[in-house]
Amino acid sequence: MLRIEGLTKRFGGKAAVDGVTLSIPRGEMVGIIGRSGAGKSTLLRMLNRLADPSEGRILSGDRDVTALKGAALRRWRRDTAMIFQQFNLVGRLDVLTNVLLGRLDHRAAALTLVKSFSRDDKIRAIAALERLDMGHLLAQRAETLSGGQQQRVAIARALVQEPQIILADEPIASLDPRNTQVVMDALFRINREDGITVVSNLHHLDIASKYCDRLIGMAAGKVVFDGPPHQLTSEIAAKLYGIEAKDAGAEALDQLEAIASEEAQRAKQNVA
Repeated sequence: MLRIEGLTKRFGGKAAVDGVTLSIPRGEMVGIIGRSGAGKSTLLRMLNRLADPSEGRILSGDRDVTALKGAALRRWRRDTAMIFQQFNLVGRLDVLTNVLLGRLDHRAAALTLVKSFSRDDKIRAIAALERLDMGHLLAQRAETLSGGQQQRVAIARALVQEPQIILADEPIASLDPRNTQVVMDALFRINREDGITVVSNLHHLDIASKYCDRLIGMAAGKVVFDGPPHQLTSEIAAKLYGIEAKDAGAEALDQLEAIASEEAQRAKQNVA
């Protein structure tokens, strides 16, 4: 269980994240939605401790994540793998080596310096690439891959970290529709098959509602919605997106409201 208590991040006089309190059970697939500047990326960066909060705490079980330092902080970052919008691969290195970089925190510092990876590390990395249908490209330089292929390499790198949580920061923002589906399908399978908690910032409502068990809506740094997709109404979406509602996937609202109506009808029948 990941618990977030009153988490706030200020930049000067502006609160990018403002008093967020949440609990995320192990194994959930969560979509954080909202317009650009809502605080979504800042929240994820604090969960991974790439940014320190101005106030509040992050708790994982009995651990106060916000107090971790040194080796304990490195272990936390290993256990909460990050996937970024811009992939963050080393372009001149081949695909396999990029994935193996996810094993660095599992190895002794001396071994890291000489860049020697064990046979088990390589088997693990190849298996992750095969799982994402990228095994045939393991010797290719990362910079020669398409955007969708690079994101799958980034997911494979996250997998070999053996994380408990995957934090995906706008993982499909720069992808075309086909690669969007491939990447989201991969994250969905990892969540369901491995039981890894997945928390993903997503801009489009239709994608978020299709793949996520739970949506957390943010506006101006605050949580304004927290629930299953079918409970998201057009009024809440308008509050989340404002004039961007159409671009964010407002066509999905009719589907969401239809699901909500079906749920209500089913509840009435059960009562009867």
